[in-house]
Amino acid sequence: MDHLVLEVGLAIALIAAAGLISSKLRFSVIPFYILIGMAVGPHAAKIWHLDFRFIESADLIDFLGRIGVLFLLFYLGLEFSVGRLLKSGKSIVVGGSIYIGINFTLGLVLGFAGGFPVAEALIIAGITTISSSAIVAKVLVDLKRTANPETEMILGIIMFEDVFLAVYISILSGLVLSDSSSIGGVIMSALIALGYMLIVIILGRKLVPLLNKLLNIRNNELFSLVIFGSLFLVAGFSETIHVAEAIGALLVGLVLAETTHAKRIEHLIMPFKDFFGAIFFFSFGLSIDPLSLGGEAVWLALIAVIITLIGNFTAGMLAGKSAGLSPKASSNIGLTIVSRGEFSILLANMAATGGLMAIIQPFAAIYVLILAILGPLLTKESKQVYRLLDKVFKFKNTKKQQKSEMLQEKTIE
Repeated sequence: MDHLVLEVGLAIALIAAAGLISSKLRFSVIPFYILIGMAVGPHAAKIWHLDFRFIESADLIDFLGRIGVLFLLFYLGLEFSVGRLLKSGKSIVVGGSIYIGINFTLGLVLGFAGGFPVAEALIIAGITTISSSAIVAKVLVDLKRTANPETEMILGIIMFEDVFLAVYISILSGLVLSDSSSIGGVIMSALIALGYMLIVIILGRKLVPLLNKLLNIRNNELFSLVIFGSLFLVAGFSETIHVAEAIGALLVGLVLAETTHAKRIEHLIMPFKDFFGAIFFFSFGLSIDPLSLGGEAVWLALIAVIITLIGNFTAGMLAGKSAGLSPKASSNIGLTIVSRGEFSILLANMAATGGLMAIIQPFAAIYVLILAILGPLLTKESKQVYRLLDKVFKFKNTKKQQKSEMLQEKTIE
């Protein structure tokens, strides 16, 4: 641990260099953070005092990355509101079910068509179903799309995915890790996750007047401590009842967005969100060993990417249509949440722990890397992608939707 500070400093310097390059090229910064993380790590070299292997600091960088996810989701919640989410409750359940149903089915078909046993096929289906909440949050904030009409559906799907993930991990842990996993336990896990989210959202909204008074703190240091303490306590507690800590952070943001202190909190969180968020994407790249990528896993990953792109776009269009959104807004849903990340890697690690086929981990790494790079690109260029697809499929807009889109484009300009 003698050179821990130096290693962390080196990591931050590499992240900064990646950011500068992406800025010069006018490219999404996320892929550069991931790629610079992949370029170093245990397979890299040690040059003088600069240890590019990051052996001593790997755990610390990973933890700082977890904090980055919390800040990203917390900030996204602040940009949104509980009110908007509750108004779309029914459409979110419908849209989330469509999204999970299509992507999970396609993933399962891929697994069985590839000749994998049941356990491996279920892992592959999970990997290809769950999107990366961290990447989605980063993209929405960076592209200033938090006020877009489709954003509430995107956020709803992210939360819906977490309920699905809580249930799915319970099932898979019983199957893959040979733990007892009764139907009653799975149902209870799902109900706890869903009930917890609803309680935090509804109770939080009821407590807004009280929160306004409690947060009326002039001292910036104390204000920061109260906000950070609330964020980490709720996020940490969420993890103990099998709700992702990132979703806990999102819930805190959604509640505090209703208070009169929302803008002050946003101003406080912004630099932390940017700094720790960048470390998350670097640590994510650090977890992928480029030397292990190749062979059959590449072809499987490429097929999975194509299936995911088709499934995501179809699910986005159907989910948006069910909520009365325009075809353009609906296409944004599928393109924005196409990125895969931390949850897919989690499932791949579960497969490794359970002694499943060795191809799962390199497949997951390649698949996640491609979509982590492609996702932000597709989101940024969603207007051009929609226009291209519209020429082929001739999507129909109602007059009301056309007026809404024109007004939104003028507002952005």
